Amino acid sequence: MSQKTAVILVNLGTPDAPTASAVRRYLKEFLWDDRVIKRNPIWWLVLNGIVLTLRPKRVAKLYKSIWEDDSPIRTIGFKQQEKLQTLLTDDVHVELAMTYGNPSFETCLEKLNTQGFENIVVLPLYPQYSATTTAAIYDQVANFIKKTRDLPSIHLIKDYHQNESYIDALAKKIDAFWQEHGRAEKLLFSFHGIPKSYVEKGDPYRKQVEQSVKLLVEKLTLSESEYQLCFQSRFGPTEWLQPYTDKTLEAWGKDGIRSVDVVCPAFSADCLETLEEIAEENKEIFMENGGEQYRYIPALNESDEHVAMMAELVKPFL
Repeated sequence: MSQKTAVILVNLGTPDAPTASAVRRYLKEFLWDDRVIKRNPIWWLVLNGIVLTLRPKRVAKLYKSIWEDDSPIRTIGFKQQEKLQTLLTDDVHVELAMTYGNPSFETCLEKLNTQGFENIVVLPLYPQYSATTTAAIYDQVANFIKKTRDLPSIHLIKDYHQNESYIDALAKKIDAFWQEHGRAEKLLFSFHGIPKSYVEKGDPYRKQVEQSVKLLVEKLTLSESEYQLCFQSRFGPTEWLQPYTDKTLEAWGKDGIRSVDVVCPAFSADCLETLEEIAEENKEIFMENGGEQYRYIPALNESDEHVAMMAELVKPFL
């Protein structure tokens, strides 16, 4: 085979279908990862006795509301893969993989090694590093290394939260949205949350999130009163990073804020957390508490600027 270098784009994952059984399989794999939630006997009982009993049916219904021919995160991921393949030409082979679910990242590594690729570049599609996301990819690479005799060179890109092309692409996306639709009173930057205790133990996620927002605010020349950084998608009874997106939107509606634009800079592809939780659930919260206009600005997805940024990130390792 002439191609000896491969790039793997890795995102979080998705169920194989919007059904309770498929969601249960996906959640079991995802929520039993020690990087996501620390494993212990009590969590095993909660996960298997409560979460995987009650949650799959409800989550499947949510997936069904955004599902077309496939899950959006996978559909968009394959478009990103195809466009990056075109940019990098046939000298480099590009794959898409998921940390949880299909296409499996570990299976992808094994396949590329079997096919004779001697240089593999792994690009986790998380601009901001967290042990709950990016480190789980490192774990799977470590598992692959442990069981493989003849290893390829493997390069992992840790994060790109301050990358100029990433910040420019986001700023242009927001500005283009405003040019077409006008500006709301507030711009809310909503990032996926993690437990506060993880940050206290050394996870750099919050710091990197704040650095990304600082650069975006400078690029968009926003005043302090025009924007807010918040965190969404908390799970369980423990305290997560604050301020919370839903509570902030509720308060804004009650305080007389009439229009809000929401963008999710940590998501490289639209998915359940953006298309359903942010675009639908949180819109309902804002409107029910007095808000009048709520708009979600889509993720960078397969935009030309986004894929060009990916090419820029991987080229030094090719």
